[in-house]
Amino acid sequence: MVNPFTFLQEVRAEANKVTWPSRRETMITTGLVILMVLFASLFFVLVDSALRFLVGLLLRVGQ
Repeated sequence: MVNPFTFLQEVRAEANKVTWPSRRETMITTGLVILMVLFASLFFVLVDSALRFLVGLLLRVGQ
């Protein structure tokens, strides 16, 4: 079992080794994620509409 004080010192030492992104990098990455989500949602809306149209045609043919 490790002493809690030693453990906290080691955690702090490891946290200091982390390279955090800059504000600019974070904003660019966030913008790209939002853009990809918009493109993906647009793609799925278009595919869903096309499939709904095709299934509607197939169901009308059976009548």
